[in-house]
Amino acid sequence: MAKSHSTQSSTAPQDFRWARNAPALFLLVASLVFLGTLINNHHGPSISGGLWQGVDASDSGEPVFPAALLPVKASPEEAGYQRALADYLARRYRVSAQVTTNIVANAYAAGHKFAIDPMLILAVISVESSFNPIAESTMGAKGLMQVIPRYHADKFDALGGEKVAFETGPNIMVGAQILREYIRRTGDLADALQLYVGATSEENENGYSGKVMAERDRLHYVLRQYLNQGRIAQQPARPRLAPAI
Repeated sequence: MAKSHSTQSSTAPQDFRWARNAPALFLLVASLVFLGTLINNHHGPSISGGLWQGVDASDSGEPVFPAALLPVKASPEEAGYQRALADYLARRYRVSAQVTTNIVANAYAAGHKFAIDPMLILAVISVESSFNPIAESTMGAKGLMQVIPRYHADKFDALGGEKVAFETGPNIMVGAQILREYIRRTGDLADALQLYVGATSEENENGYSGKVMAERDRLHYVLRQYLNQGRIAQQPARPRLAPAI
Protein backbone atom coordinates (compact mmCIF):
# COMPACT_ATOMS: atom_id res chain seq x y z
CA MET A 1 0.00 0.00 0.00
CA ALA A 2 2.74 2.45 0.92
CA LYS A 3 4.51 1.73 -2.37
CA SER A 4 1.32 2.22 -4.30
CA HIS A 5 0.53 5.47 -2.54
CA SER A 6 4.03 6.81 -2.99
CA THR A 7 3.87 6.17 -6.73
CA GLN A 8 0.58 8.00 -7.09
CA SER A 9 1.73 11.06 -5.17
CA SER A 10 4.97 11.43 -7.17
CA THR A 11 3.27 10.96 -10.55
CA ALA A 12 0.40 13.37 -10.09
CA PRO A 13 2.44 16.59 -10.39
CA GLN A 14 4.11 15.26 -13.56
CA ASP A 15 0.71 14.53 -15.08
CA PHE A 16 -0.40 18.05 -14.19
CA ARG A 17 2.66 19.59 -15.83
CA TRP A 18 2.16 17.48 -18.99
CA ALA A 19 -1.49 18.54 -19.22
CA ARG A 20 -0.51 22.17 -18.76
CA ASN A 21 2.11 21.96 -21.56
CA ALA A 22 -0.01 19.92 -23.97
CA PRO A 23 -1.25 22.96 -25.99
CA ALA A 24 2.30 24.16 -26.53
CA LEU A 25 3.45 20.72 -27.65
CA PHE A 26 0.53 20.49 -30.05
CA LEU A 27 1.41 23.86 -31.60
CA LEU A 28 5.06 22.79 -31.99
CA VAL A 29 4.14 19.54 -33.76
CA ALA A 30 1.67 21.35 -36.03
CA SER A 31 4.32 23.93 -36.94
CA LEU A 32 6.85 21.23 -37.86
CA VAL A 33 4.33 19.43 -40.05
CA PHE A 34 3.42 22.69 -41.81
CA LEU A 35 7.11 23.54 -42.36
CA GLY A 36 7.78 20.09 -43.81
CA THR A 37 4.89 20.50 -46.24
CA LEU A 38 6.20 23.87 -47.42
CA ILE A 39 9.71 22.48 -48.01
CA ASN A 40 8.41 19.48 -49.93
CA ASN A 41 6.15 21.63 -52.12
CA HIS A 42 8.94 24.08 -52.87
CA HIS A 43 11.80 21.65 -53.59
CA GLY A 44 9.89 18.67 -54.88
CA PRO A 45 11.63 15.31 -55.17
CA SER A 46 15.14 16.72 -55.24
CA ILE A 47 15.48 16.62 -51.44
CA SER A 48 14.38 13.03 -51.05
CA GLY A 49 16.47 12.11 -54.08
CA GLY A 50 19.50 13.73 -52.51
CA LEU A 51 19.03 11.63 -49.39
CA TRP A 52 18.92 8.44 -51.41
CA GLN A 53 21.90 9.56 -53.44
CA GLY A 54 24.29 9.16 -50.53
CA VAL A 55 23.06 5.77 -49.37
CA ASP A 56 25.35 3.72 -51.58
CA ALA A 57 28.47 5.87 -51.28
CA SER A 58 30.49 3.15 -49.55
CA ASP A 59 32.49 0.32 -51.08
CA SER A 60 30.43 -2.34 -49.36
CA GLY A 61 29.47 -3.91 -52.68
CA GLU A 62 25.78 -3.70 -51.85
CA PRO A 63 23.36 -3.50 -54.79
CA VAL A 64 22.61 -0.07 -56.16
CA PHE A 65 19.22 1.52 -55.71
CA PRO A 66 16.88 1.85 -58.71
CA ALA A 67 17.54 4.85 -60.92
CA ALA A 68 14.07 6.17 -60.12
CA LEU A 69 15.33 7.04 -56.62
CA LEU A 70 18.07 9.29 -57.95
CA PRO A 71 17.61 13.06 -58.18
CA VAL A 72 16.17 14.00 -61.57
CA LYS A 73 16.10 17.78 -61.21
CA ALA A 74 19.38 19.35 -62.33
CA SER A 75 20.49 22.82 -61.32
CA PRO A 76 20.06 25.51 -64.01
CA GLU A 77 23.82 25.51 -64.65
CA GLU A 78 24.00 21.72 -64.93
CA ALA A 79 20.89 21.66 -67.13
CA GLY A 80 22.73 23.95 -69.53
CA TYR A 81 25.72 21.60 -69.63
CA GLN A 82 23.45 18.67 -70.32
CA ARG A 83 21.63 20.43 -73.18
CA ALA A 84 24.92 21.39 -74.82
CA LEU A 85 26.25 17.84 -74.59
CA ALA A 86 22.99 16.27 -75.77
CA ASP A 87 22.86 18.55 -78.83
CA TYR A 88 26.49 17.81 -79.70
CA LEU A 89 26.08 14.04 -79.32
CA ALA A 90 22.84 14.02 -81.31
CA ARG A 91 24.59 15.73 -84.24
CA ARG A 92 27.74 13.66 -84.06
CA TYR A 93 26.13 10.23 -83.75
CA ARG A 94 23.00 11.07 -85.73
CA VAL A 95 20.70 10.12 -82.87
CA SER A 96 17.57 12.01 -81.87
CA ALA A 97 18.11 14.77 -79.32
CA GLN A 98 15.44 13.17 -77.14
CA VAL A 99 17.52 9.99 -76.87
CA THR A 100 20.79 11.78 -76.13
CA THR A 101 19.10 14.08 -73.59
CA ASN A 102 17.91 11.05 -71.64
CA ILE A 103 21.31 9.38 -71.86
CA VAL A 104 23.18 12.49 -70.70
CA ALA A 105 20.79 12.98 -67.76
CA ASN A 106 21.32 9.38 -66.64
CA ALA A 107 25.09 9.70 -67.05
CA TYR A 108 25.09 12.74 -64.78
CA ALA A 109 22.90 10.94 -62.21
CA ALA A 110 25.19 7.89 -62.19
CA GLY A 111 28.26 10.11 -62.09
CA HIS A 112 26.98 11.93 -59.02
CA LYS A 113 26.05 8.68 -57.31
CA PHE A 114 29.36 6.92 -57.86
CA ALA A 115 31.69 9.96 -57.90
CA ILE A 116 32.68 9.37 -61.53
CA ASP A 117 33.14 12.01 -64.20
CA PRO A 118 29.94 11.96 -66.32
CA MET A 119 32.14 12.66 -69.36
CA LEU A 120 33.92 9.35 -68.73
CA ILE A 121 30.59 7.50 -68.67
CA LEU A 122 29.50 9.18 -71.89
CA ALA A 123 32.89 8.42 -73.45
CA VAL A 124 32.51 4.71 -72.68
CA ILE A 125 29.03 4.80 -74.23
CA SER A 126 30.47 6.50 -77.31
CA VAL A 127 33.12 3.84 -77.84
CA GLU A 128 31.04 0.85 -76.78
CA SER A 129 27.71 1.44 -78.53
CA SER A 130 27.76 4.79 -80.38
CA PHE A 131 24.64 5.67 -78.35
CA ASN A 132 22.61 2.72 -79.60
CA PRO A 133 20.53 1.55 -76.59
CA ILE A 134 19.81 -1.86 -78.15
CA ALA A 135 23.38 -2.71 -79.17
CA GLU A 136 24.36 -6.31 -78.45
CA SER A 137 27.64 -8.12 -79.05
CA THR A 138 28.28 -11.74 -79.94
CA MET A 139 29.67 -12.21 -76.40
CA GLY A 140 26.37 -11.16 -74.84
CA ALA A 141 27.27 -7.57 -73.92
CA LYS A 142 24.12 -5.47 -73.96
CA GLY A 143 22.99 -1.88 -74.14
CA LEU A 144 24.69 1.47 -74.11
CA MET A 145 27.63 0.47 -71.92
CA GLN A 146 27.82 -3.10 -73.27
CA VAL A 147 27.48 -4.86 -69.93
CA ILE A 148 27.34 -8.66 -69.85
CA PRO A 149 24.43 -9.37 -67.46
CA ARG A 150 25.52 -12.88 -66.44
CA TYR A 151 28.73 -11.47 -64.97
CA HIS A 152 26.90 -8.78 -62.99
CA ALA A 153 23.63 -10.48 -62.11
CA ASP A 154 23.63 -9.09 -58.55
CA LYS A 155 23.70 -5.52 -59.82
CA PHE A 156 20.91 -6.10 -62.32
CA ASP A 157 18.81 -8.01 -59.77
CA ALA A 158 18.61 -4.84 -57.67
CA LEU A 159 17.20 -2.99 -60.69
CA GLY A 160 14.72 -5.53 -61.99
CA GLY A 161 16.81 -8.37 -63.40
CA GLU A 162 18.46 -9.05 -66.74
CA LYS A 163 15.35 -7.92 -68.62
CA VAL A 164 16.28 -4.26 -67.90
CA ALA A 165 19.76 -4.59 -69.43
CA PHE A 166 18.70 -2.64 -72.53
CA GLU A 167 16.99 0.14 -70.56
CA THR A 168 18.93 3.40 -70.44
CA GLY A 169 18.85 4.07 -66.69
CA PRO A 170 19.69 0.59 -65.37
CA ASN A 171 22.33 -0.06 -68.04
CA ILE A 172 24.19 3.18 -67.28
CA MET A 173 23.81 2.64 -63.53
CA VAL A 174 25.35 -0.84 -63.66
CA GLY A 175 28.08 0.22 -66.08
CA ALA A 176 29.04 3.16 -63.86
CA GLN A 177 29.15 0.94 -60.79
CA ILE A 178 31.46 -1.49 -62.60
CA LEU A 179 33.73 1.39 -63.63
CA ARG A 180 33.93 2.65 -60.07
CA GLU A 181 34.86 -0.80 -58.78
CA TYR A 182 37.61 -1.21 -61.38
CA ILE A 183 39.03 2.28 -60.85
CA ARG A 184 39.31 1.74 -57.10
CA ARG A 185 40.67 -1.76 -57.53
CA THR A 186 43.46 -0.73 -59.92
CA GLY A 187 44.06 2.87 -58.91
CA ASP A 188 44.61 3.73 -62.56
CA LEU A 189 42.04 4.78 -65.16
CA ALA A 190 43.76 3.08 -68.11
CA ASP A 191 44.01 -0.21 -66.21
CA ALA A 192 40.39 0.10 -65.10
CA LEU A 193 39.25 0.60 -68.68
CA GLN A 194 41.25 -2.45 -69.74
CA LEU A 195 39.42 -4.50 -67.12
CA TYR A 196 36.13 -3.04 -68.30
CA VAL A 197 36.67 -4.12 -71.88
CA GLY A 198 38.23 -7.41 -70.78
CA ALA A 199 41.68 -6.82 -72.31
CA THR A 200 45.12 -7.31 -70.84
CA SER A 201 47.83 -4.66 -71.03
CA GLU A 202 49.47 -6.47 -73.94
CA GLU A 203 46.21 -6.82 -75.86
CA ASN A 204 45.05 -3.30 -75.27
CA GLU A 205 48.22 -1.22 -75.24
CA ASN A 206 46.63 2.22 -75.47
CA GLY A 207 43.91 1.22 -77.93
CA TYR A 208 40.66 1.04 -76.01
CA SER A 209 41.63 3.16 -73.02
CA GLY A 210 43.16 5.75 -75.35
CA LYS A 211 39.94 5.99 -77.36
CA VAL A 212 37.81 6.41 -74.26
CA MET A 213 40.05 9.05 -72.69
CA ALA A 214 40.33 10.95 -75.97
CA GLU A 215 36.53 11.00 -76.23
CA ARG A 216 36.24 12.14 -72.62
CA ASP A 217 38.64 15.01 -73.34
CA ARG A 218 36.62 15.92 -76.45
CA LEU A 219 33.44 16.16 -74.38
CA HIS A 220 35.18 18.37 -71.84
CA TYR A 221 36.24 20.59 -74.74
CA VAL A 222 32.60 20.85 -75.83
CA LEU A 223 31.70 22.00 -72.32
CA ARG A 224 34.51 24.58 -72.30
CA GLN A 225 33.27 25.95 -75.60
CA TYR A 226 29.76 26.19 -74.17
CA LEU A 227 31.04 28.04 -71.10
CA ASN A 228 33.15 30.42 -73.19
CA GLN A 229 30.18 31.27 -75.39
CA GLY A 230 28.15 31.98 -72.27
CA ARG A 231 30.80 34.31 -70.89
CA ILE A 232 31.00 36.22 -74.18
CA ALA A 233 27.21 36.57 -74.29
CA GLN A 234 27.17 37.95 -70.72
CA GLN A 235 29.81 40.61 -71.39
CA PRO A 236 28.28 44.11 -71.57
CA ALA A 237 28.37 45.74 -74.98
CA ARG A 238 31.04 48.38 -75.38
CA PRO A 239 29.66 51.87 -75.92
CA ARG A 240 30.22 53.22 -79.39
CA LEU A 241 32.41 56.29 -79.52
CA ALA A 242 31.21 59.30 -81.44
CA PRO A 243 33.21 59.85 -84.61
CA ALA A 244 35.91 62.49 -84.34
CA ILE A 245 35.03 65.77 -86.06
